[in-house]
Amino acid sequence: MNNKVTKIETVVKEDVLGTIKRFLDLGFYFGEGDNQVGVTIGLLLLLIVSYIATHFALKFTRSLITRQMDSADKQKFISLFKYFKAAVYIIVFFTVLSLANFNITPILAASAALLVGLGLALKELFQDIIGGIYIIMDKSLLIGDIIKVEDKVCRIIEIKLRSTRAITRDDKILIIPNHKFLINTFKNYTQNHTTTREFIKVRIPFGSDTRLVERILIEAVSTQKGVLKNPKPFVFFNEFGEWALEFGVYFFINDSFSEPRIKSELRFKIDAKLRENKIAIPYPQSDIHMFARTTSSNTDLKISSEE
Repeated sequence: MNNKVTKIETVVKEDVLGTIKRFLDLGFYFGEGDNQVGVTIGLLLLLIVSYIATHFALKFTRSLITRQMDSADKQKFISLFKYFKAAVYIIVFFTVLSLANFNITPILAASAALLVGLGLALKELFQDIIGGIYIIMDKSLLIGDIIKVEDKVCRIIEIKLRSTRAITRDDKILIIPNHKFLINTFKNYTQNHTTTREFIKVRIPFGSDTRLVERILIEAVSTQKGVLKNPKPFVFFNEFGEWALEFGVYFFINDSFSEPRIKSELRFKIDAKLRENKIAIPYPQSDIHMFARTTSSNTDLKISSEE
């Protein structure tokens, strides 16, 4: 009985397991002795299994993290997760090779030198990616935000890891490298809310009825499309200028992107209402003073100008 069991164990070990091991060891070998490197069927199968297991593990992790996120945050996280997934695949690949007694030291040495060169050559690209990660995690910039960057007002339409796309008021696409948001200051009109306060400066001649001007400005801005009824618009008598009385009419809008159009229409209305009430728009004036000085030899004429 013991002899039969021993024979069966021998058959299993030498014939079955031995055949499987020889099959898995089939492949290409390079080098000799301790420096021998082999690309075998077993190594390829191990890599495939590891890839599939890593794929499903990452997929489950992504679903677990994003299941309670809204659509905008989910899209941002998925864009960032792609880079994390690539890094995990690389780590798993080298880990499997190392566990399979594959000498990865030369590969790592060559990769390190290559990465140093790429890091120097692609320094700005890495800065853009870091900027994209910062924007996504910090939420300092969101799709739909209206910002002012490089003296251009634009609306954000897409945020990626390398760059941000925005559309300007004249319907031109502006592609902004993300590192610009790390090193430059920019205005975000809609970071806290969509409502912004705007104003138009108005000058009227000295001696005009200031309360009438106030009513005219309030009436003009209150009937303007795009201006919010609440908070209510108001007028400030800013100062007595050198050649005119200076007023400011302040109002609120919820679409900063349309600010130039709204202000232009308001100026037309204000100008028309001032004309109806016979209030002229003043212009800078200069007073010229002439001084004559007579001497025994000649006469000097001095002219001074004051605004």
